[in-house]
Amino acid sequence: MIRQKLAEIDREDGLGQDGQSVVTLDQQAVGRLSRMDALQAQAMAKAQQVRRDAKRLALQSALERIGTDEFGWCEDCGEEIAVKRLEFDPSVTRCIACAAG
Repeated sequence: MIRQKLAEIDREDGLGQDGQSVVTLDQQAVGRLSRMDALQAQAMAKAQQVRRDAKRLALQSALERIGTDEFGWCEDCGEEIAVKRLEFDPSVTRCIACAAG
């Protein structure tokens, strides 16, 4: 499941590349409001890329924890993380009680 989620992120990276491209500032070709919309869309695409990169790192870390038998155990209290929680997000590192604070 983790590898599948990583593959999804890779696919989304390919789709997000166009949105991050440089915005043309030629006022003859694009009006001021259209350019502002394009800049906003570019900023949102870059923010999505940052979120995908963070998720990728978290999932890769989960794969490493599987190799060291630390996967599925809370990093704070040492208790087992609920299977349903891991199924929803395999990158979690804390049980629900510790995550709630």
